[in-house]
Amino acid sequence: MTQFECKAILFDLDGTLVDSTASVERCWRRWTERVGLDFASVMAIAHGRPAAESLQAAAPHLQLAVEAAWLEDAEATDAHTVEVVDGAHDLLTMLPADKWCIVTSGTDRLARARIFHAGLPLPDVLVTADDVTHGKPNPEPYLVGAQRMGLLPPDCLVIEDSVAGVASARTAGMRVIAVSSTHSPAALHEADMVINSLRHLQAVVSLNGTGKMLVGA
Repeated sequence: MTQFECKAILFDLDGTLVDSTASVERCWRRWTERVGLDFASVMAIAHGRPAAESLQAAAPHLQLAVEAAWLEDAEATDAHTVEVVDGAHDLLTMLPADKWCIVTSGTDRLARARIFHAGLPLPDVLVTADDVTHGKPNPEPYLVGAQRMGLLPPDCLVIEDSVAGVASARTAGMRVIAVSSTHSPAALHEADMVINSLRHLQAVVSLNGTGKMLVGA
């Protein structure tokens, strides 16, 4: 077993803890049809990034605030179709509340809706697109997560599924375990370890009073 010592785990949400792929693609397909853009080209840049930044890259000629609000409404309305990823609920419920948080590229409204409909516990610390200026792959989201947990980056372990998310965590100075639910293992090669399911992860809180955990697969 490969093990990592950390004081907290910072989880991505979409593709890592919840399966929102069908919902995201359904809503973005409706949006591309609405504005006359190619769906495949837009989705090639959208995974793992805040919607506002994806819109800026894909359609800078549109009224971005209007389009972002349309997409948020569409995805929030569709959140009831989101499902929990296998192993996510068991893993989160075995962790003490002060040992984990969620760092997502979605908005606060959307993240809370997906967490609720997936039946997952709401973390004490939730970092969303509303909390940062620059989204993944910029390191800011994970740095904000560490700060709110009261930890330094080397004390944190990140669980991610996207190339942008892995890059964000690595640039922030954190170790990363990637789940190959959205991308191939080869595409996630910058991660410290790649697994194909959260079922493979085990987390044990240290009994020596240091507050550290051993996480491995």
